[in-house]
Amino acid sequence: MPTPPKGPRLGGSAAHERHMLANLATALFEHKKITTTEHRAKRLRPVAEKLITLAKRGDLASRRKVLTTLSRKDIVAELFEQTAQQFAERNGGYTRITKIGPRKGDNAPMAVIELVLEPVSPKQATVREAEKATERAAKATPVEKTPAAEAAEETPAAEAPAAEAEAAESSAEAATEQATDAEAGQAEGEPDPHA
Repeated sequence: MPTPPKGPRLGGSAAHERHMLANLATALFEHKKITTTEHRAKRLRPVAEKLITLAKRGDLASRRKVLTTLSRKDIVAELFEQTAQQFAERNGGYTRITKIGPRKGDNAPMAVIELVLEPVSPKQATVREAEKATERAAKATPVEKTPAAEAAEETPAAEAPAAEAEAAESSAEAATEQATDAEAGQAEGEPDPHA
């Protein structure tokens, strides 16, 4: 019996674990909040989020996929008709796990898993869009090459030092010309274009 990728299995077999997670998901969608062990809550989160993602699609195929996991039709109907509408603006992160004190009997670490039903704040969405836009802009702008680098690429390795010296001289001459043009413009009363 292979072990699951996220730690030890809940229950005796894979089928038992699948049924436990389905029952936990049903309870979560029915009550919107359940208290369970920390390990079960962590294993339930991806199952619940996938079901909500399918519910947000809203088509018949998605409904049938959800019905393979959840057996209660009333919970599936509520998930598709009401809960999915509440998550329409949210792109993931539909559940929240909050750790609470240990269980009294066996000292097992407990947690509360709940659906995040608060609306997405527009400020968070705006900040996220701005960050994505700056990342796209940074990727889109190519790195500009200096004249010395362009000259070094065009010339063979033996001529590279001479080309670099010529490029440095030409850039120094261009800077001197700009400075003299700016001084001449100031003398004539024209504003400095670089200031």
